[in-house]
Amino acid sequence: MEKSCSLLVHFDKSSPALANEIRESLESNDTPRKVEAMKKAVMLMLNGETIPQLFITIVRYVLPSEDHTIQKLLLLYLEIIDKTDAQGKILPEMILICQNLRNNLQHPNEYIRGVTLRFLSRLNEAELIEPLVHAIVTNLEHRHPFVRRNAILAVMAIYKLAQGDHLLPDAPELIEKILGKEQDLSAKRNAFLMLCNCAQDRAVSFLLTHAESVPGWGDLLQMVALELIRKVCRANPDGKGKFMKVILLLLQSHSTAVMYECSGTLVSLSSAPTAIRAAANCYCQLLLSQSDNNVKLIVLDRLQELKATHREIVVELIMDVLRALQSPNLDIRRKTLDIALDLITPRNIEEVVMTLKKEVVKTQNKELEKNAEYRQMLIQAIHSCAVKFPEVASTVVHLLMDFLGDTNLASALDVVCFVREIIETNPKLRESIITRLLDLFYQIPASRVCSCALWIIGEYCQSLPEIESAISTIKECLGDLPFFTVAEDGEAADQSSASKAPAPTSKQTTSVGSKRPVVLADGTYASQTAAVEIALAVPVSLVAGTSTNLRTLLLTGDFFLGSVICGTLTKLVLRLEELQTSKVAVNKATADILLVMVSILRLGQSAVVAHPIDNDSVDRITQCIRVLTSPDEEARCIWLEKCRASFVKMITEKLRRDSEETRAKEQVARAQPDDLIDFYHLKSRKGMSQLELEDEVQTDLKRATGEFTKDSDDTKKLNRVLQLTGFSDPVYAEAYVTVHQYDIVLDVTVINRTKETLQNLCLELATMGDLKLVERPQNYTLAPDASKQIRANIKVSSTETGVIFGNIVYESTSALDRNVVVLNDIHIDIMDYISPASCPDVAFRNMWAEFEWENKVSISSSIEDVKQFLDHIVTSTNMKCLTPPLFATSRSQLDGDCGFLAANLYAKSVFGEDALVNVSVEKMPDGKLSGFIRIRSKTQGIALSLGDKITLKQKA
Repeated sequence: MEKSCSLLVHFDKSSPALANEIRESLESNDTPRKVEAMKKAVMLMLNGETIPQLFITIVRYVLPSEDHTIQKLLLLYLEIIDKTDAQGKILPEMILICQNLRNNLQHPNEYIRGVTLRFLSRLNEAELIEPLVHAIVTNLEHRHPFVRRNAILAVMAIYKLAQGDHLLPDAPELIEKILGKEQDLSAKRNAFLMLCNCAQDRAVSFLLTHAESVPGWGDLLQMVALELIRKVCRANPDGKGKFMKVILLLLQSHSTAVMYECSGTLVSLSSAPTAIRAAANCYCQLLLSQSDNNVKLIVLDRLQELKATHREIVVELIMDVLRALQSPNLDIRRKTLDIALDLITPRNIEEVVMTLKKEVVKTQNKELEKNAEYRQMLIQAIHSCAVKFPEVASTVVHLLMDFLGDTNLASALDVVCFVREIIETNPKLRESIITRLLDLFYQIPASRVCSCALWIIGEYCQSLPEIESAISTIKECLGDLPFFTVAEDGEAADQSSASKAPAPTSKQTTSVGSKRPVVLADGTYASQTAAVEIALAVPVSLVAGTSTNLRTLLLTGDFFLGSVICGTLTKLVLRLEELQTSKVAVNKATADILLVMVSILRLGQSAVVAHPIDNDSVDRITQCIRVLTSPDEEARCIWLEKCRASFVKMITEKLRRDSEETRAKEQVARAQPDDLIDFYHLKSRKGMSQLELEDEVQTDLKRATGEFTKDSDDTKKLNRVLQLTGFSDPVYAEAYVTVHQYDIVLDVTVINRTKETLQNLCLELATMGDLKLVERPQNYTLAPDASKQIRANIKVSSTETGVIFGNIVYESTSALDRNVVVLNDIHIDIMDYISPASCPDVAFRNMWAEFEWENKVSISSSIEDVKQFLDHIVTSTNMKCLTPPLFATSRSQLDGDCGFLAANLYAKSVFGEDALVNVSVEKMPDGKLSGFIRIRSKTQGIALSLGDKITLKQKA
């Protein structure tokens, strides 16, 4: 059984020192040898060895020593040993140490006095302390501050131990006198702390009396004053007005820790605009002055909480918050942008966008680290600003289009998606965007970006000059046609490589015909033609050419891009037919486009490229050729109108979902019919400051709108109560589990169901998984039928499923042995760690490709409707369905129920881990559901835990 001690040292007991060897070392006159012997004795006792035979030896040979190290080890030893018997009475031999402690308290050396007083502050035996009280009080007037500060702590411990009855009944009055004349900061802090814990009224009186001098107190004393204010106001909220002046004065402290705590205290006590504004300003000041990234992240969290309740005040400080973008840390920048985007208003949108534009320009400096990721975050932020306030799109869209050729694919994709949305929602910008896009098109190296840019060109080139310019640009990027030819001498060469000058080449292959003589079955000779593949020389300068980016991508085998090129050219020719009066020009353009399509098909079916063209691309290009050669009105309507109509529908649905999410975040508070409303206009304002008046107004408004009313779901609370022991056990225990991000708090209720007093009752807990106990168990004494509330704190480091197990150990008067009651295991649910979150489709696909851990769960459920099954999984896993209802529900796609469904779910843990889920379900002919649920994550724990949860819940 572990004993309480302030020294925790690991000691390997594989070869324990014998008590005789320790006794010999203690009896020697060699001081270093005594020190080592005392250390061995202390560590053995900390690891469960009692060694009672050493006590007399230590009293005889160690107590008289004047060495400071030996005296310190002696006090640790005295703290560990048992000082009482089984009945709780002081052991007779303990009287031997009282005289030594009294001598130490009168010792001429300050260190000996100080460590002895510190030891006495940890003693729980009143019989040992009683003869030493006078000596302890005498040390309160000692000349050295080290002695005085420890004497004050000893007095506080004695007063708490005796509950102020007989040992030191006048301790608060004594400490208050010392507090008034004490000059040492640490001693003054200890004295004020003693009054806060033992005589709160005296501490409040001292604080209010010296309110004007509070800014001059040291940071240690100021922190205790803040703790006192919080404690008093929590017990009596109506009396908080008299402390507001002190809090506002503490905001001017030079200590950053005091400023931070003071801001938190101010927010928790008052909702007046003046108080909230002062706290927010203080947070912003800390955000800019502190260099520690952890401090910045904590302050940003506080601003995030403040924004949720007092958004209109934090909006005023948005430019101060954005100054945190100067930090090179990406997490700080990401959190800063998240806060700023929620604070955008028509008044500050121009300033915010101007700041973001300056940051985008800074990312062009290639010397800075992680510029690409930071640029992507800025582009996404500007995109959000332009969606909320379309009038600012014109100021940023042309700047962002310069990054279409960015080597970072994610940034370029964000830019082109932004351009695609802006060109639809801002008709006035279409002409300038199209002109700029055509000028920059040849600089785009990425296939996915080219595909999106080609779609924009095909849909929004409306005028004749734009169409002609677009066709010309695409043909220039494709280069000369055809893409390859077969020469007469049997060597295949690129049509564009007309020059015979030597150039670096990359190897490709093609098929050519060659003849060779063969002997037939009848013995005659004949010539046979065979297909032989030889290498094709393609100049590297062509592949790397900047003006033929489409040709480069096609020669690498990207025929999906080829189908997009054909689709874009088809739309342009169809529009050209509507606008061009000259039939000859239309026919010439149609012929040129058909040549491009046929050349792409020939290239895909040849051996020039490493991978042949896929069937889907062949079908798409063939369809484009058919539309151009034999057009009809229905096909023209589909190509020119319905494609854009589908995109408009998608954008409308996206804006609708964004607005619904915004409304869902807003807190709708309602007051109940019988709720009390106090009107401050009818109250007496005598003696109230302006801050108190503002606070009264805000309090009345919150009460009137029901903000103070919190719907408490008692059912959910009861679900968190876990029975740990049986009803027939002598000790009944149940636990209420509270999970708050990184902390798990177990409130365990223990009830003695016997008719005997249980002594040394201890709740011993152990954990499995990424859980860690914070506190060591303590011993309690339970009377018959009495109960005890025991709190255990556990730290969590990941979302892996954890198990808490343990037992209750106690001693009874009827049995000499210790009794053990084994507890039921507590399984920590992953649902307590994850919460629904939003994620762009591009980011979801990228994470799905990157994450290596996958858990595949087969669908086995009694639910027979695919949509109902999806809703059940979303509810059970506490995740968000990223697939819009339009696409997740098959019934809204088709007339009737097709019985197929595929949807993506996403959630984020409190540790920043991403959980991705794909649900693919099909309704079988017998009415049952079949399919799989695939879970992917970066860590194994969240994938396994979420899979177990889904397996358990899908049958419910």
